[in-house]
Amino acid sequence: MTRAETPAAPSAEVRIPPRRPKVGHIQFLNCLPLSWGLARTGSLLDLDLTSDTPDHLNAALVAGELDMGPISLVEFLRHADELVALPGIGIGSDGPVMSCLIVSEKPLEELDGERVALCDTSRTSVLLAQLLLRERTGVKPDYFVCPPDLGAMLSQASAAVVIGDPALRASLLGAPRQGLHVYDLGQLWRQWTGLPFVFAVFAARRDFLAKEPETVHRVHQALLAARDLALSEVDKVSEMAARWGDFDAPTLKRYFTEALDYGLGDRQLAGIEEFARRAGGDDEGFPPDVRVRLLDPAAADKK
Repeated sequence: MTRAETPAAPSAEVRIPPRRPKVGHIQFLNCLPLSWGLARTGSLLDLDLTSDTPDHLNAALVAGELDMGPISLVEFLRHADELVALPGIGIGSDGPVMSCLIVSEKPLEELDGERVALCDTSRTSVLLAQLLLRERTGVKPDYFVCPPDLGAMLSQASAAVVIGDPALRASLLGAPRQGLHVYDLGQLWRQWTGLPFVFAVFAARRDFLAKEPETVHRVHQALLAARDLALSEVDKVSEMAARWGDFDAPTLKRYFTEALDYGLGDRQLAGIEEFARRAGGDDEGFPPDVRVRLLDPAAADKK
């Protein structure tokens, strides 16, 4: 056989793997059980996960830099036509939430005309606090926005709205020592309306759902499974988280199981509808009767 007749080696087929979905993850303790569960189930390897503050994740999902992820309720309502909510999973409370607070040097009733600092990391808690102060308490403070440093906030104001880990530290560690008043936004809302409050939903971009419906359903199921596994092993989650943080395991267990509500069912949707009715309008960027579109889980079974 001549050189020219030597058969060519068979070429290996080049496989181009599918792109992992870009999914957001809130870098606060409230989402730690979800990341723990995703790691334990192995689903974390299938995601291109981005951890950041709620406000940055909001902007990334709206801009299309993320395909799916948690989004502040207010931003979801403002972009309801572009997003679809994942049923069964959210971040909220049905009473005290422990990590969305008004911390004040005075009772709420004495804040009329006083300066109140609003954290720049969450629009939902800020709007909820303003709604509660205006409609429930009947005061109109002088608001300004700043980073979530409680000491710096109260050096310029009589009260501050704080969320996430800074709020947990404030309510459990700082505020009691300083004699400050601590008002839980989840508890105030529950007392006012009798309903749970949803601070964030998990959503997919509608254009991504149109292109990758199976991926959206797969991530949805992975999030539900991660949540369920983490809550079933919450003692272990709390003990591991306590090793590296400011709070002991019993406190974290109470936070994960009694304060936070990771569901999104009929009562939570009723809470969203009530919030939209009370807070919605042109100034807030969504109508009082805004429609919440949910992913249809049955659609995945039809494929």
